[in-house]
Amino acid sequence: MASVPSLASSVHQRVADALASALPEAGGADPLLRRSDRADFQANGILALAKKAKANPRELATTVLDGLDKGGVIEEIEVSGPGFLNITVSDRAIIETLAARAGDDRLGVPYAANAGTTVIDYAQPNVAKEMHVGHLRSAVIGAAMVEILEFTGEKVVRRHHIGDWGTQFGMLIQYLIEHPHELDHKADGDAEASGEEAMSNLNRLYKASRALFDSNEEFKTRARARVVDLQAGDAETLALWQRFVDESKIYFYSVFNKLDMDIQDPDVVGESGYNDMLAETCKLLEESGVAVRSNGALCVFFDEYKGPDGNPTPLIVQKSDGGFGYAATDLSAIRDRVGKLGADTLIYVVDARQSLHFKMVFETARRAGWLGEDVKAVQLAFGTVLGKDGKPFKTREGETVRLVDLLDEAVERATAVVRSKAEKVGLTEEEIVDNGRYVGIGAVKYADLSTSAARDYKFDLDQMVSLNGDTSVYLQYAYARIKSILRNAGDRKPVAHPELELAPAERALGLHLDGFGELIAEAAADHAPHKLAAYLYQLASLYTTFYDQCPVVRPEPELVVGENRLFLCDLTARTLTKGMSLLGIRTPERL
Repeated sequence: MASVPSLASSVHQRVADALASALPEAGGADPLLRRSDRADFQANGILALAKKAKANPRELATTVLDGLDKGGVIEEIEVSGPGFLNITVSDRAIIETLAARAGDDRLGVPYAANAGTTVIDYAQPNVAKEMHVGHLRSAVIGAAMVEILEFTGEKVVRRHHIGDWGTQFGMLIQYLIEHPHELDHKADGDAEASGEEAMSNLNRLYKASRALFDSNEEFKTRARARVVDLQAGDAETLALWQRFVDESKIYFYSVFNKLDMDIQDPDVVGESGYNDMLAETCKLLEESGVAVRSNGALCVFFDEYKGPDGNPTPLIVQKSDGGFGYAATDLSAIRDRVGKLGADTLIYVVDARQSLHFKMVFETARRAGWLGEDVKAVQLAFGTVLGKDGKPFKTREGETVRLVDLLDEAVERATAVVRSKAEKVGLTEEEIVDNGRYVGIGAVKYADLSTSAARDYKFDLDQMVSLNGDTSVYLQYAYARIKSILRNAGDRKPVAHPELELAPAERALGLHLDGFGELIAEAAADHAPHKLAAYLYQLASLYTTFYDQCPVVRPEPELVVGENRLFLCDLTARTLTKGMSLLGIRTPERL
């Protein structure tokens, strides 16, 4: 089915056409149509255009009004203030537009006209290290952006740039050679259990190898030699390194499974995936003059980035000892993602504290010609997860919070909330457990996604699992309430009736439902999943007002009125569950 133009776009086009007719020299100027509390929409652009054309703004607005094609969409229009147009659409247009949306699996949301290929770099844990609360935001924000972009028609390539290379692997591999059973564990059908066991083994091995490395000079010498073997591609060393990677993946995937996220093995391309490109990347940069040698290191300098001493801060691509820095890997990844994967957009969901690094990497890639004018590179920078005290989230002992502990506690709290309502709804124990998981994980994701990525946010589980306020639980219960109403409607079915006059709460809900497609386009273009979260919260709030003011089942309204209200209920539920799924949050039908 073709996409359905929104009422806003239809009104916008009509006002723009009338404006072009009244003021030809404006040449397709934007009438600046906005939602308004004075009418359904307000056109604010005429004032500036009249000033530019040295015309009277109220007279121009009146001319536009007289030439406007209402076309069965616009019910009423008036000139307001110094030259604004207040526009009210017809009730019939609202329901007819929503009925067209309801007939489409995509709810009438169009595919983006300029869809291309985006490579998104997110969820980047480190091999042989435990995931902590700091890994949460990259995973959750990145996964939501993948879903939103794919829904707009973008081809999305996922990349999980895991930390799987570096000097610590010499220490770990050498210790494993000398203690070959340290990573042995029994395979378990429970991914969560085997994942925790894998990390337990890795933690134990890391601590033991570190202790030996720090206390035994002979072992330290052997470990350093092992790093050389690893970098040289020694077969035995690489095989043992691969064991660390595989063991870590068992753990990673168990954590991502808790987060209800799908991570596929081909998408995991860590630092090691670009090893073969590093020397060539450095050679190309040096030969082109983009990078120069400074005290033996290969550096790129920038006039605009200076250190505390006032001297330029360079991007170090290759160290003076010949080792490669993070910049070499990141630049090689850009070459690969643009050259081989055909990306026209690169998104890096990375901590804001790395912003300077990525600014320099992107500028270096542009100077080298690897990021052309037709390729956009963006760091979707995110802030810090804070505790209730407003400080970086730590345990009482001052340690970094383990991600699995945080997720387990969220599920435990949410399950208690679900259980408290279970008897009234008639949930089985299996439903209580499943819904507790969906609510708990949804609460964690929504708290993150409802905040602009660039901002820090406080991690407060009590608030996250609350039934009141801007929480995923509020949205999930709104959805479950609608599904309950639809089940209890008896023989009555959702049917659109455009001939009906709408109550104020019905109009407000309908107009908001109609804005879903434009909101998705905005969230995708701005890389802003928090805008989708805000839309969904407002949708649930408008539905609550509608439910309070407009009886749907009891007291039973007139047949056509009841059918039309059931239609609004059904479309609200479908919009809620689609929007929540794009945020990676499930919506149980009974809660």
